[in-house]
Amino acid sequence: MRINPKQLERAMKQMGMQTKQIEAEEVIIRTAEKDIVISNPNVTLMNAMGQESYQIVGDAEERPRSRFVNEDVKMVMEKTGATEEKARKALEDAGDIATAILSLKN
Repeated sequence: MRINPKQLERAMKQMGMQTKQIEAEEVIIRTAEKDIVISNPNVTLMNAMGQESYQIVGDAEERPRSRFVNEDVKMVMEKTGATEEKARKALEDAGDIATAILSLKN
């Protein structure tokens, strides 16, 4: 069920809540096991009695959590000429940057 943002804003204003739209390109919720990536988000910040909360509506996708940050992947790509996908896989398989680079160079 989709909620009309304007109706929600009016109802919250009547209850003494303040809302503010936030322009976001993507929202990522990180857990220990996975990332939940919300693309095309509609983000509303709500403030009620000093407590801030966020309402996020969009297209959600779950992705397995990687131990490696994008900078690690880029380094492996630069050193080996591998694609992003191959660099990530090598990092996950090897467990560290140096071993990943060596495995892709062989």
